[in-house]
Amino acid sequence: MRKLTLLLLILMTSLLLLTGCGGSASTKEGGTIPTTAQVQKQKITDLVGREVELAVPVQRVVAIGPGALRLVTYAEGASMVVGTEETEKKPNPGRSYMLAYPDLKKLPSIGQGGPDTAPNEESLVSVKPDVIFVCTLVEKEKADQLQAKTGIPVVALSYGDLATFGENLYRSLNIIGSIIGKEKRAQDVVAYLKENEKDLGERTKSLADGDIAKVYVGAVSMKGAHGIESTQAQYPPFKYIGARNVVDETGKNGTVMIDKEKLISWDPDFLFLDAEGYALVTEDYKKKPAFYQSLQALKNDRVYNLIPFNNYNPNIDTAFADAYYAGKIIFPEQFKDIDPIKKSDEIYQFLLGKPLYADMDRDFGGFKKLELGK
Repeated sequence: MRKLTLLLLILMTSLLLLTGCGGSASTKEGGTIPTTAQVQKQKITDLVGREVELAVPVQRVVAIGPGALRLVTYAEGASMVVGTEETEKKPNPGRSYMLAYPDLKKLPSIGQGGPDTAPNEESLVSVKPDVIFVCTLVEKEKADQLQAKTGIPVVALSYGDLATFGENLYRSLNIIGSIIGKEKRAQDVVAYLKENEKDLGERTKSLADGDIAKVYVGAVSMKGAHGIESTQAQYPPFKYIGARNVVDETGKNGTVMIDKEKLISWDPDFLFLDAEGYALVTEDYKKKPAFYQSLQALKNDRVYNLIPFNNYNPNIDTAFADAYYAGKIIFPEQFKDIDPIKKSDEIYQFLLGKPLYADMDRDFGGFKKLELGK
């Protein structure tokens, strides 16, 4: 009898070892916590050239600086975030990742945030993150200082060239994926962005330069709303579709403030207005209607609304949505198979897990023709 009891105890112990100690511990939410055997030390080179060693996959994440949190949400890391900047908690119409994950606003504060602020080391340490993702806010030396002061690995990210995003953005996404255990998701996001970029470009690549209409985007938002003088050279939605952006002839890249008279000499065929600055344009129109009425885009009823995407670094999802809409307007034949609203929701759904066009329509009027002075 004793032998039988001892044998049963041995069998039960073996079963426990196989199903418990050898696997992953369950969490209350039904997920798993990596065991010591699964967590591994890894060295990564971040986007400012620093080599950072940390144990992966991590469980607790913070993201500071313009756009860092957005990239974490793209990689499906929102559930790992343990604190958010105050600037993320404020009402920010158009900040798509906060619309998709509103509960991020309820997390503990990790500092003021913003493009021109210093990280708050004490607040960061208080939420006990395993890694601090940072974008734009610090260069190499300051990233080293932040890591030394907090004792937490700091990984710098980048959006790269804001006209095309590109390889630095893709590297950043893949780095996030490798650190939070979402490598496949990050790879899928990179592939999806590249696929859409390729699709947009191929639709118009066979058109001769003489067949491409001149376009201008005004009232571009950048750290707030601006009037028609605010524009952007190498504007991503236009660049993706091969549109002839008249501002590109300046040789500049990024936000440009022009003399309004220059717009008369350019006289674009199509005029697009960033919805965030549209109210300023309508006010200006009332003061100087003759200026606007001299533009052929107004004469030909070719003025259109665009959803603003510059918001604490670009909302890449909205930039692609705008590109498909602009393509439908400028190149109707090449984009005849595209429903811009359905395509927008597809993009938001893939990148953020939620169709958000209705939210954008509510806050910014969505994709539509504009009638200045009416």
